[in-house]
Amino acid sequence: MITQRQMAALGLCVLSLSACGKPRTTLDSRPPTEVRFSVLSTESTQAMSAYWRPILADMEAQTGLKITPFYSNNYTLLVEAMRFKKTDAGWFSNQSGLEAVRRGGGEVFARTFNPSGVDGYTSVLIVNAKSKITLEKVLMCKKSLTFGLGDVLSTSGTLAPMTYLFAPKNIKPTACFKQVRSGSSHQTNLVAVANGQLDVATNNSTSLMLNQQNGGHDAERVKVIWRSPVLPEDPIIWRKDLDPDVKEKLRQFFLTYGQGDGPDAVRQRGYMAKVHVGGFKPADDSHLLPVREMEATEHWIEAKDSGDKAKIAQTKSDLDAIRDQRVALEARTRAAAAAQ
Repeated sequence: MITQRQMAALGLCVLSLSACGKPRTTLDSRPPTEVRFSVLSTESTQAMSAYWRPILADMEAQTGLKITPFYSNNYTLLVEAMRFKKTDAGWFSNQSGLEAVRRGGGEVFARTFNPSGVDGYTSVLIVNAKSKITLEKVLMCKKSLTFGLGDVLSTSGTLAPMTYLFAPKNIKPTACFKQVRSGSSHQTNLVAVANGQLDVATNNSTSLMLNQQNGGHDAERVKVIWRSPVLPEDPIIWRKDLDPDVKEKLRQFFLTYGQGDGPDAVRQRGYMAKVHVGGFKPADDSHLLPVREMEATEHWIEAKDSGDKAKIAQTKSDLDAIRDQRVALEARTRAAAAAQ
């Protein structure tokens, strides 16, 4: 949980990016042709910078805009940076993307798709490959195991395991495990479990695959004991008040990048493969309906645990409304696909 002191430091960090090791900048000092693009660092910032550098260089060349990257593995910092207009667009997780839309002035305009053709990924629980720990043993809650959660705004690192595994069984991690370490990146959790520093931790299928794909060996030293239902791919979000001409340039870049059969498209797909992205599809805020449903499900389960009838009724009504929106969207999507 983020303390008031941490939030204060975070505010200072966002208001003056130099406090985070970034050059000081203000919105007025940046020309209208500069776009500050944020990238969620699910691995080390150094690794993500290397993977994204050629993609951002292509973005700069194709749009004619100056693209300034901003990397962070702190989900809240990315949301606050957009809220305070220190970033203009970025790649978010679904849960942090929902917060960027809710309180960061953002809107979804594109989303990633998986290069394997499987549309989505899963949250997982991992243990050391040599461990005899099973999911059944984890759920006994004997407070004998150490556990690593992800960032509070991580869809696969926190929201999915809470919604699909722990909350339905009325399990609170702090009462279940000997020690709970939260706020860690997927890479940090992976290394901790591989090295025996944590017994169990959350992660996701994409992070494990990337570790193997990019020459790491930590994924080989862990095993998966639980998988969530399939989660939606990641959203690309811009500020609603971004200049319309800049928006259109970004839209054209993302929706055409890596498309086609020419040598440039092949090269571009090679760059995206480093971050396990097959390309980008158009999207809007409705892309976040599944994660809103997950969130509402968790709230409803918590309300039932509380026994508060009014709260139960309200959270169930909220959940039903979101579920109806999601079902209606899926029906429209199926109808549109059938008409093509």
